[in-house]
Order: sequence, then C-alpha cells, then structure tokens
Amino acid sequence: MITWPDGKRFAFTVFDDADSQSVVNGAPVYDLLTDLGLRTTKSVWPIRGRQRPSDHGETCDEPHHADWVKDLQRLGFEIGFHMATSHTSARADTLDALNRFRDLFGHPPRTMANHYNCDENVYFGSARVSGVRRIVYNLLTGFANHRRFVGHVPGQPLFWGDACRTHVTYVRNFVFGDVNTLRACPWMPYHDPERPFVNYWFASSEGANVASFNERIAEANQDRLEEEEGACIMYTHFGLGFCEDGRLNPRFRRLMERLARKRGWFVPVATLLDHLLATRGRVEISAAQRTALEWRWLRHKLRQRTA
Repeated sequence: MITWPDGKRFAFTVFDDADSQSVVNGAPVYDLLTDLGLRTTKSVWPIRGRQRPSDHGETCDEPHHADWVKDLQRLGFEIGFHMATSHTSARADTLDALNRFRDLFGHPPRTMANHYNCDENVYFGSARVSGVRRIVYNLLTGFANHRRFVGHVPGQPLFWGDACRTHVTYVRNFVFGDVNTLRACPWMPYHDPERPFVNYWFASSEGANVASFNERIAEANQDRLEEEEGACIMYTHFGLGFCEDGRLNPRFRRLMERLARKRGWFVPVATLLDHLLATRGRVEISAAQRTALEWRWLRHKLRQRTA
C-alpha cells in the first residue's frame, strides 16, 4: 500500500497527448484544471517538421502555442514529449526537437509517450511485447506494426534510443481499462532490462477521447479509486471532443468538479512517478511480471476490438 503525501487518499493525473490540440480547443480544458487545483502533464511536439503533418494539432513552432504551453508550465503543469513532431523524424530532427524542448522549457522532457504515426518510436508496435505475446499482438493488428518502429534499433537512420535514455526519465507503455492504473501495473515505474534504452516505464488508464475518458472517471470509478487508495494516470487527447465550439463537454466538467472535491493528490505524471520511485526504490521487472503485464494488456486490446 502506497502512502500519499499530505494525508491524501489517492493520486490522479493525466498524460495528455498533443494530437488534434490547439490553443482554441485546449485552453478551456486547462483553464478548468487550473481552477480546480489539478496539475497534470501536457505533451508537445517541439517542431513542425519537414514533412506533411499526420495531425492538425499545433506544434511549438507556432509562437502562440509555445507561449501558451510556457504559461501552463509556470502554472505548475508538466510539459512532456510526444516525439519531435506528428510525423516520422530522422535522428537529427529528433535531437533538434529535444534541444528545442530544452530551450523552451529549461530542461529535457522527464516524461514522454510515443506517437503512433512516428516510425522512430522506441519499443513500440510488436516490440512492446515478448515471446508468444508478440505473435498474438501481430495477429490482433494484422502484422501492421511488425518491426515498423525502430527508434530503439542501433544502426537504423531513425535510431535515437541513446538520447532517450540520456534525457527522458519515464516513458508510457501499456494502457488498461482499470481506473486504478497502479492496480493494473503494480510495478510502475519499472525498468525492463530487455528494453535498455528506456530508464523507466509507466502505464495509463484508457481515456483516449472524451467519451472513454468520462467512462473511466465515472462516479463509481472515482469512488473505487479512492476506496482502493490507488493511483490513476489517464491516457487521453484533450483535443478530441473535450471542448467544441468553445464549450466544454458538460459531463466532463461535472466529473472533474466531483473528482476535485475528493481527497486526491493531483500532481503531474513525473511528480507521481517520482513519489512511487522514492517510496519503493528502483523496480527491475522480472520475466514473470513482464509476462503477466503483457497478457493483461493484450486482453484489454482484445476487449476493445470486440466491444
């Protein structure tokens, strides 16, 4: 059982992927979080990139977007990394993006999440799982992501795993349907010796868009998270339906207001993971633990397909 600071009963935060997000549709969400006293993690694309974007979300090469994100950082939000930009980037561009991040925010990113449209992702696609689970994953995905992502493969033009290990502390991996992320992944943050270019991995709870986010933090799930004294790291894209035509989704607003009234520890992702690491020490995941985690994630993916 983890003891949370200041007598809090549970921990809650969000890692917000940059997809489809602009100042127009993102600012109302973060205004609400600010007013409620919640501090979370907003990821960015530091550069626009050289190719056609895979997504219409803004990057830090748009000055108004960079200024807004820096304002969020000053308010206590953590800024994370969602790869260099929304499309595949060569090693040199990824390194330039890491430098751009440091110049904007004063330090390298402490947390990151791979972006599906970037082939330089580290340990992504079929590389996320091991042994027979890789075969199962490839069958579930039609082999679309088999050996596609090569950011962790030395010698590849897209390789940047060494820089990831040097600069990034925590990388998101598996996403689960349980609001209590810590129950689904009790070892996080953990190091996986089979994936040495990542210092520590963390998991998240499913909430990719406003509908699934609201489902995950529905009233009963909030109450259970508190009763279990657990920790939730929501995976989401605040650019996907949370604010439309300048109006916040009303159920999202009500659920967040209800959550904020509870005795939760509402801090950014890195702060939460730092606390877990300081409390339990470095966790190096065992083969048996890795096997259990990978099967749990594959079952979640299968349920999503058949839902």
